[in-house]
Amino acid sequence: MTAPVKILAIGKTVQDVFLKSEEFDPHKEGKVVYTHLPLGLKMEVEDVTFATGGNAGNVAVTLARQGVHASYMWTLGHDPASETILRELDREGVDTSHSVQKEKYQAGYSTILIATNGERTILNHRGVSTDASGKDLDFAAIEEVDWVYPTSLANGGIELLKRIVDYAEKHDTKVMLNPAGPELAEPQKLKSLLSNVDVLCVNKEEMQQLVHGETMEELVQHGLNLVPVVIVSDGPNGVVASDGKTVVKAGMYEDVKVLDRTGAGDAFASGFLSQWVQGKSLVDSIVFASANSTSVVQYVGAKTGILHKGVKLHDMPLHEQELK
Repeated sequence: MTAPVKILAIGKTVQDVFLKSEEFDPHKEGKVVYTHLPLGLKMEVEDVTFATGGNAGNVAVTLARQGVHASYMWTLGHDPASETILRELDREGVDTSHSVQKEKYQAGYSTILIATNGERTILNHRGVSTDASGKDLDFAAIEEVDWVYPTSLANGGIELLKRIVDYAEKHDTKVMLNPAGPELAEPQKLKSLLSNVDVLCVNKEEMQQLVHGETMEELVQHGLNLVPVVIVSDGPNGVVASDGKTVVKAGMYEDVKVLDRTGAGDAFASGFLSQWVQGKSLVDSIVFASANSTSVVQYVGAKTGILHKGVKLHDMPLHEQELK
């Protein structure tokens, strides 16, 4: 029996608190529901949900549920949020042995106001984590896995990403990159790292910071000059992906009622990787990625809707053609 592929997710995780209220309705005339919450206001909420989130943790759970040997590495503290995060990852079967707990660190904490259309406003406390040097991270863990998935590297940003990618390249560990805010803040530096990245997954606006192109097809075509596999998404307009051999254009997996979009991007990117590393085709990997993302947005929180191995999928609007 073939041993499961090993993937290490690196990056911050957070404790999320979701607040739902009919008052958070962007369609109600005169309602100001995002950044303008008047001082002294007492607003009723109908539902409160506690969950863990953070890009790297979300990714690790998708991988674990799909039969990949998933491990997670970051710096955490002994605060309640850090303990909850590690406990939930352990329960999901994610290897957390490379995570470091010290008193000086603290997990991030987010309060998320969910609007009636599923969009959200996030009040974010970043916590305290490692810096650009990657202090306290065990880089040798990258040598032990087949793939590394770094994202949302907090204060480490692009400098820490470079250290991780360079280390992976030196030890023949493949890299998937779905960059978050800290990494996207310096697009030219990010672009310079892509020669050592194997799979890049970004949205249309992010890709336009890296290459020229108006359409997703153009962006993917130009992206193939940088990385072997490129995936570019555009929300409800679907996704275009290529492995240098064929191009896949896909629409929405299914039109569903969106309760919360938190974690949808993580579910898509990690969903793709979970199938790709197990030898599935570009088409099959995109279908699963789309299904995983669609499932996640039907629940509050980033992890509840993540699909388990063996789930039955249906067909979706999709077209594949050979790359010219």
